[in-house]
Amino acid sequence: MFFNSLDIIYEDEDFVALNKPAGVNFDWARDARPDLIPAHRLDKDTSGIILFAKNQTIYEKFKVLFQTRQIQKTYVTLVVGLVKNNSGVIDLPIGRSKKTPLKRVAIGAQRGKIREAVTDYKVLKRFDLSNRKFTLLEAYPKTGRTHQIRSHLAAIGYPVVCDKLYAGKKFVCPGNLSRQFLHAKSLEFDPPNGGRLMLEADLPEDLENTLNSLL
Repeated sequence: MFFNSLDIIYEDEDFVALNKPAGVNFDWARDARPDLIPAHRLDKDTSGIILFAKNQTIYEKFKVLFQTRQIQKTYVTLVVGLVKNNSGVIDLPIGRSKKTPLKRVAIGAQRGKIREAVTDYKVLKRFDLSNRKFTLLEAYPKTGRTHQIRSHLAAIGYPVVCDKLYAGKKFVCPGNLSRQFLHAKSLEFDPPNGGRLMLEADLPEDLENTLNSLL
């Protein structure tokens, strides 16, 4: 089978769930299997679980599931600073930045269509070190806007570590990390062929090493 070079989390006759490495585009798997259709997207430097439909019919079904928020998404992220509350909701519309076209911003000047965006979060661990402070979070995006988690966390003052686009003056890369600390940990949903699935992707080595460097 031509999937040997890909990290398969789950596969059936309808779709494949893969563990995407950081540094590749969301559709990288199509180099190995041109027939696969990405059902959603992850940023290039975000790792983790991503779904690929095996035909157009299944793709359309996944599209509805994502649009109607029937797929529960969980991300793990490390942010700069000590997040005060143990949990919270960020409910801030997101639009394209007027100053930096690549950015999607929840605060500041926006242009184009402004879209509803909601992200829930929960604190997993705080790192209160003498010279730097970080918080490990789980984030649960209820909507699927481009750069949503990165934009929302930066908007409330806790940017994702090593995020060149959104961290601004708070940019820092602990543990020699070379990309933003953002990992798509799990997806839970009712697949097109019935039942209930909870799919998970382990934290990759570079992010594990970063956490270990803070202990």
